[in-house]
Amino acid sequence: MRAKGRVEPLQEPVITEDPATEAPAGEPPDARAPGVSRPLLMVDVDGVISLFGGPAIATAQVLPGSFHSIEGIPHFLSATAAAHLLELAISFELVWASGWEEKADEYLPRLLGLPAGLAHLRFERTVGRSNAHWKLEAIERYSGGRALAWLDDALNEACHAWARARPAPTLLVQTDPKVGLTGREADVLKSWAQSLREGRQASRSG
Repeated sequence: MRAKGRVEPLQEPVITEDPATEAPAGEPPDARAPGVSRPLLMVDVDGVISLFGGPAIATAQVLPGSFHSIEGIPHFLSATAAAHLLELAISFELVWASGWEEKADEYLPRLLGLPAGLAHLRFERTVGRSNAHWKLEAIERYSGGRALAWLDDALNEACHAWARARPAPTLLVQTDPKVGLTGREADVLKSWAQSLREGRQASRSG
């Protein structure tokens, strides 16, 4: 179900199926062993890590982070978002799903201490960039039938319709681009990954 308006930074999660019946699912924190699959987390950059939509100086005073010039464009990068992504990397396989494409891996690990070498998506540039639907084809192609969560500041109805139609567990989490990824969104993602783990364990014991 899609939340109305943009008052809250987080949209209501969209789960298409009962996680207990779907695979692959996440595993506990020691699940980085070969052959164990975690759910994917598609991560946008602008509006999630790089904040905008408000006065730059005021943003820097209120939120932890730092300004950087990246290829001549100023960005305020959220230290809070980076810390939450490091925690989420325990439960998810992170993938950059951003117009930054390979530049996310080029700059963000060095500037924010994020994991280096993460996969990134490439996109066609023929659709409107004000809504996240321009990412759907690339996300679907990369994810196949795997469980995934998608963290973005510009989800639209096309995204929600796609999530509802996916046979694998799918979660959409929307951020407020003024504050990016906060503890609220991170907690929803971690709880969802935990529900997938519990569902998989229940199916094995059953």
